[in-house]
Amino acid sequence: MKIVVIGGRGLIGSKVAHKLSAQGHEVIPASRRSGVDSLTGEGLANALAGADVLVDVADSPLFDDEPVMHFFTTTTSNLLAAEQEAGVRHHVALSVVGAQIMPDSGYNTAKAAQENLITASRRPYSIVRATPFYEFAPGLADSATDGDIVRLPHALFRPIAADDVATAVTRAAVGPPINGVTEIAGPEEMGMDDFVRAGLAANGDQRRVVTDAQAPYFGAVIDDHTLAPDKKATIFTTRYTDWIDADSSRRGQGN
Repeated sequence: MKIVVIGGRGLIGSKVAHKLSAQGHEVIPASRRSGVDSLTGEGLANALAGADVLVDVADSPLFDDEPVMHFFTTTTSNLLAAEQEAGVRHHVALSVVGAQIMPDSGYNTAKAAQENLITASRRPYSIVRATPFYEFAPGLADSATDGDIVRLPHALFRPIAADDVATAVTRAAVGPPINGVTEIAGPEEMGMDDFVRAGLAANGDQRRVVTDAQAPYFGAVIDDHTLAPDKKATIFTTRYTDWIDADSSRRGQGN
């Protein structure tokens, strides 16, 4: 199959492109660097010519409420229109667990709007919702830092390795459209404060994590249920400690 990966040079997109190529598919990793801009529509028609599947794993470069909403609604509308014109038979999108239930989070509200555009389009689709990635611990800490203190809630969730997310997206891309949503998560339930605490320690970061139930998660106050995947979620097996060890080894080797 010819599969176009929008955001194909990013964290998830590059992994998805590699996994699809290893399976023998013709993969087009599309990004602004390759002349494809889903925000303006530039290059979409050429990239999608003859494509069977479009995979959208692009992320917004800005996270303030208005820019992130503009990014996801505009790019999704452009992609849906272009793939209809090109006769693409399957739209696959990566979203986030909790997208439809976090109105105080501008990012999640934008992801919910993206999902709604896809489901309303009547295009054949599959949406994969993931919990936050292990790779996000430093960025999450940065978003909650004041001086050398990081304030985060002890909200339970199941973070997941980006490579496992890419595996799930790849499976969705090569399978038939489900015209629905599948959720994925990691194997361990942990508090967000403990998750970031372990990530900072692994990086030798001296910031101190303070547990605060009212500390916001990208604008939203969350609890143990907010980021919980549904009961039918696919649970991947990569444990956080194993991922930390592997990541430390990669960085030690300069990779």
